[in-house]
Amino acid sequence: MISYLQIENLTKSYGDRLLFGDVTFGINQGDKIGLIAKNGTGKTTLLRIIAGLESPDSGTVTFRSDLRVGYLDQTPAFDPEMTVLDACMVPDTPSAIIVAEYEKALLEGDQSRIEKSMQKMEAAGAWNYDERLRQLLTRFHITDMNARMGTLSGGQQKRVALARILLENPDMIILDEPTNHLDIDIIEWLENYLTRQNVTLLMVTHDRYFLDRVCNKIIEIDRQQTFSYDGNYDCYLRRRAERIEAMSAELAKVKNTLRKEQEWMRRQPQARAGKARYRIDAFYDLKERSKVNLREDNIAIGHIKSSYIGSKIFEAKNVNKRFGDKVILDGFTYTFARRERLGIIGANGVGKSTFIKMLQGVEPTDSGEWNVGETVRFGYYSQQGISFDDNKKVIDAVSEIADYIVIDDKHRYTPMQFLTHFLFSPADQQKYIHTLSGGEKARLHLAVTLMRRPNFLILDEPTNDLDIVTLGILEDYLEKFSGCLIVISHDRFFLDNIVDHLFVMEGNGNIKDFPGNYSEYRQWADERRKLEAENRDEKKSDTKSKPRQEKPRKLTFKERKELEQLTADIDSLTAEKKSLDELFASGKTLDNVAELSRRYDELTAELDEKELRWLELSEIE
Repeated sequence: MISYLQIENLTKSYGDRLLFGDVTFGINQGDKIGLIAKNGTGKTTLLRIIAGLESPDSGTVTFRSDLRVGYLDQTPAFDPEMTVLDACMVPDTPSAIIVAEYEKALLEGDQSRIEKSMQKMEAAGAWNYDERLRQLLTRFHITDMNARMGTLSGGQQKRVALARILLENPDMIILDEPTNHLDIDIIEWLENYLTRQNVTLLMVTHDRYFLDRVCNKIIEIDRQQTFSYDGNYDCYLRRRAERIEAMSAELAKVKNTLRKEQEWMRRQPQARAGKARYRIDAFYDLKERSKVNLREDNIAIGHIKSSYIGSKIFEAKNVNKRFGDKVILDGFTYTFARRERLGIIGANGVGKSTFIKMLQGVEPTDSGEWNVGETVRFGYYSQQGISFDDNKKVIDAVSEIADYIVIDDKHRYTPMQFLTHFLFSPADQQKYIHTLSGGEKARLHLAVTLMRRPNFLILDEPTNDLDIVTLGILEDYLEKFSGCLIVISHDRFFLDNIVDHLFVMEGNGNIKDFPGNYSEYRQWADERRKLEAENRDEKKSDTKSKPRQEKPRKLTFKERKELEQLTADIDSLTAEKKSLDELFASGKTLDNVAELSRRYDELTAELDEKELRWLELSEIE
């Protein structure tokens, strides 16, 4: 077994807060490891230390010599003026440099550089590199290689960063929340890719299906220490429960022994003067071991009840919405019922967020009626997060909303008391909002959303910044939630646990109402595709009696490029020849007629040659 990475006695603190201490573990070739911990306990910090972007307080990180490592940051940063092509190019890769030269020459239309670049591409065998780059970007729904990175959304930039890493084909990949901002189809493609590839992997993700299907090992950060579990996420859950149970039994045994030793220690000094020193030392060791705290600090939201909601929720009648040529809704009609749990899925850009903004009256409709019941009280958890002033303290921001949070007749909280249910200690509540981690901001956003006691919850990508433990608690809360619910999410596990039917937004205003959760929809879609493929095969079999024709040859990638360039060259040469024809026919006195005549002959010969080659290639196409 080949060792790729060895971490020894790694410790990291921020101020007086210890994230992890004396962490030691190794990664071997073929390991696919998921790193799990609650928000704020150092997952991202540990990855950044391993990637060399941060320094530990103590300890060492040792990679195998000449190991090629790819790292995906949680929020990749690019020069906004850089093109997608430049962002994907790895400076020290010869093939990447040659492909970049070729693509830029094509963009600028420099014939001389194009020809030289094509020769270099051929010599280096870089055509496959260029084709793989385009395939990866297309797979990630990035089609314009010359788009400036500053014009792309955060999700698009993350997809470009991910494509770059896969293009490098490193020995080991470190991924920080790779599924955030990805469509479900891209997540499933990436899941299959990482499962099939013989690549060593270390990643942080909250996507439980992704963890379960990709990982063969789980490392957990718990109480500033790491614990390793062989197997996938499902195995981890079982073995972690066994570990906690064993630790609880051991702690009970320690405390029982400590009580007996405490009686002995309380005797008069002269009564134990002749006792062995080792027993006194053992007592203090037991006392230290008994201080282990196995209590799980989790958010407490089970007692927060929704307000009353009437029989009329909302009705949509023939609603239409478009942005220019892009259709979001086309004659949409629907009546929402009590306790309905709806999931919305679809590719990025089809209008999922626009749909829920229209429901709340934030975005106007073009036409149609959208009637919301008088008792409906929306709670909106958006993927954009909270809109508080970053320079305010947590407690001040919440206090501005309400002096008291009334849950029901028996529960009435001050903002400080309410925030403790979301794991904000009195010290945490004095933090400025801009200093909070992504997970802490997500918890604050959730607290503000629920403090208003909504009876119609709208959750837009709630899983992006919430840790797995918090997601589980939120799922339990939503299961008992007596109001209505709409969830937009790419987290398949979350959708399967929460919703009872789906709106599948297919684009161009088409919405399919599917009666079931995501896994049931995926099974139905796979069966439909299989049936369609069988029908196509049957049609093909009906034509078998006809004489079999030889399958026509397709153009290679290089030939397609050549054909594109020939078309551009022929247009350019034809235009130049036409201008000379007009000049010769004008009757003007020409001082350089001999030179122009030679050029005319060169153009004619070059056009004949290129047009002949164009005809050859176009017949293949």
